[in-house]
Amino acid sequence: MQTYTAQCVLDIQATLGEGPSWDAATGKLLWVDIENSLVNRFDPATGNNEAWTVEKECSFAIASSKGDIIVGTREGIVRLNPETGQVTKVANPDTNSDTNRFNDGKCDPKGRLFAGTISDTRTPGDANCYRFDSQFHYETVVPGVVNSNGLCWSPDHKLFYYIDTATRKIDAFDYEIETGQISNRRTVVDIPESLGIGKPDGMTIDSGGMLWTGMWGGASVCRWNPQTGELIGKIEISCPNVTSCCFGGENLDQLYITTPRKGLSDEQLKQFPQAGGIFLCQPGVSGAVTYPFAS
Repeated sequence: MQTYTAQCVLDIQATLGEGPSWDAATGKLLWVDIENSLVNRFDPATGNNEAWTVEKECSFAIASSKGDIIVGTREGIVRLNPETGQVTKVANPDTNSDTNRFNDGKCDPKGRLFAGTISDTRTPGDANCYRFDSQFHYETVVPGVVNSNGLCWSPDHKLFYYIDTATRKIDAFDYEIETGQISNRRTVVDIPESLGIGKPDGMTIDSGGMLWTGMWGGASVCRWNPQTGELIGKIEISCPNVTSCCFGGENLDQLYITTPRKGLSDEQLKQFPQAGGIFLCQPGVSGAVTYPFAS
């Protein structure tokens, strides 16, 4: 198994850093601090980080083809205008906002948004994963989950990979790129508790079709071969919980990693002072494009 190193490039002490995506149009990293309701935009060239509040807990931020930012929140999907800070609500298929909020989201190569919810109480079946078209019309594509989390597509766009964290598995579906339909669900990676590497959270994929998952409770990002289910690599992070990752940079060969401070004791925060920061690893491979929302 190959091991990699990462360094903290933004020591910002986020409460719950999550939802990274690379905005190629600006050359910047979008990410969120869920519990502080902040959408962030980090410029690796300058080290500057901008932030906007969306008033409700927010879980992902993805640039659109119009130049604004699509954000998942406790009260549905919103559009954020980064020039004015204006927030516009556009869709809320999961109206039980007292106990559910949006979690991970990502766009496919056609610019459709796939985004799912999480049950605050982790009640089985309370959450779902949805597909949104360019007008935010939606369909439920993975019903009855607990914690809709990491998702990505294979390099040839014929497979859709998906994590419901409660299952400790990565599942694959056949993917129809013209329609956005998914079918034939099966497990490709099983991560039992006995492995001692935490639970799978956010996910991305590299150009070789290998999966990279943030590991909550595992202080790492793990690299998996979905053909064999084998753990083939690990990035060790100086933070007990790791939420998500995405490839960025001009050549998409820089892996940006989000982490939280939430849930750590005072003693742990002394031991891991960079918890809540953005970390960077250059693993020697390039990865998936962050596709903008098509609207």
